[in-house]
Amino acid sequence: MKTKLTKLFVEFFESEKASGIILLLCTVTSIVIANSYVGKGYLDFWHIRVGFEIGDTIFLKYSLERWINDGLMAIFFLLIGLEIEREIYVGELSNLKNASLPIIAAIGGMVTPALLHFLLNRGTETSVGAAIPMATDIAFALGVLALLGNRVPVSLKIFLVALAIIDDLGAIFVIAIFYVGSFSLLYLVLALGICAGLLLLNRLGVNWLPFYLIPGIIMWYFMLKSGVHATMAGVILAFAIPFRSGDNESPSYKVQHFLHKPVAFIIMPLFALANTRVVLTGNWIGGLATLNCLGIFAGLFVGKPLGIALFSLLAVKLGISQLPDDVSWKHIVGAGILGGIGFTMSIFITMLAFGNPEIVQSSKISILLSSLLAGTVGFIILNKQSINISNRSV
Repeated sequence: MKTKLTKLFVEFFESEKASGIILLLCTVTSIVIANSYVGKGYLDFWHIRVGFEIGDTIFLKYSLERWINDGLMAIFFLLIGLEIEREIYVGELSNLKNASLPIIAAIGGMVTPALLHFLLNRGTETSVGAAIPMATDIAFALGVLALLGNRVPVSLKIFLVALAIIDDLGAIFVIAIFYVGSFSLLYLVLALGICAGLLLLNRLGVNWLPFYLIPGIIMWYFMLKSGVHATMAGVILAFAIPFRSGDNESPSYKVQHFLHKPVAFIIMPLFALANTRVVLTGNWIGGLATLNCLGIFAGLFVGKPLGIALFSLLAVKLGISQLPDDVSWKHIVGAGILGGIGFTMSIFITMLAFGNPEIVQSSKISILLSSLLAGTVGFIILNKQSINISNRSV
């Protein structure tokens, strides 16, 4: 079990860190094209509407951007859900003593940034964006760690992965509760009915994946029509798919193993291309001085590391958690700063929170700049710490 678990974690880490590099390239490419002479055509491309046709009837006709954000991202959330499930059953989160540190750190890393944004934007229309700086982008954070190689303790990598996963789980709950569109109780009941059926199949010991995946697609449709964000269907499906022993014959393992590369190398790059097409107008720098953008920057670059470090310190001092032997407090601070790389989830929540295109654009720019700064500073701190440790060991 330990060998298989380690193999799956390494596979997840490798795919996520490679995805981070590709995401960076896609982001730069998207911004460059959006601001080039073909920019208008590039922006219009993502608004092309695509649907299914049966006879003379066309249904589910949405823009390419929405298909990515509501459709493909449900698969991304399915993978996140499966990873959370694995961590709970046999991973870092399966042992309360080990799990307590990243869990408490993640809580601090969610509450503090959201509070900073809310305090700066209280009473304004942008206060609904308080959740934007809450979550950590696993791909980019692990991409930065990958640049440091073996100089970073394995315990720190596991800590950051577990923390980012808890972050994502918190963001999922926030999306489900606070970012609901036109609500339909009927469709929600239908979606939850399918969920109940899938959980029953799980309890009955049914392992054949089509019995879960096909109803899961129908559940996604009902969730889409309910007003609750359709990506929630991916998370629900993840916990319905049987985990069993967690070995390579487990249905959960098979789906997770299959999804790693498509999510890392297809879905996430498409998300980046579709959602980072930021047009830098003449006054884009001035837009960063708004309370919303300042709140995003303060949340990601200040609130994240502050919350993660302080809550970790509190957990250790109270005896709830313990710091791994090969991890120092400077490592925790560096990891906390890397936690300020919001990107995927931050942009995703931005799209849900705001309908004003100008606010969306300035928010994205603030997210990108904050994430870039957090990644750079986090790398410098962790690299310096590894050099100091190497010098002391010589």
